[in-house]
Amino acid sequence: MLDKARLDHTHLNHAWIAVHIPHQGNMCLLDKVETWDQEKIVCRASSHHAIDNPLRAHDQLGIACGIEYAAQAMAVHGALLAPADSAKPRVGYLVSVRGVTMAATRLDDIQADLLIIASCIMSSENNILYQFRISADDKLLLEGRAAVVLNADALALNLGNNA
Repeated sequence: MLDKARLDHTHLNHAWIAVHIPHQGNMCLLDKVETWDQEKIVCRASSHHAIDNPLRAHDQLGIACGIEYAAQAMAVHGALLAPADSAKPRVGYLVSVRGVTMAATRLDDIQADLLIIASCIMSSENNILYQFRISADDKLLLEGRAAVVLNADALALNLGNNA
């Protein structure tokens, strides 16, 4: 795990995020990490305004695209919590979202930056359950729960060997 005391949060910006998650180019949606600890991460994003946002369809960015913003915040959280001596990063896959409440229809017409909060509810060796919330100007836009499976390739290989 990265030493939180040694990390300067001003450096947990878009460039840092792009190095630590698989999303590249304009698909890396987050601007910076505001705060984080063992259980929670808070990120900020302004990419919902971008005309070239790869999630846009029919000249708009639908509210359901906020799930991808939350998933990227979870990926950053995982990168921050990964053991520093780990030879290979743990890869996580979003496998389900539940209890999603959408309090808006679009993201691209929201003027303020998005504030993305992901809180770990439960964690085991290969699974993490997050509660997520996206807001702007203290107004809730989207919230729900997401399940992430870690090291799915290794799990699939183990299941194949046991069959």
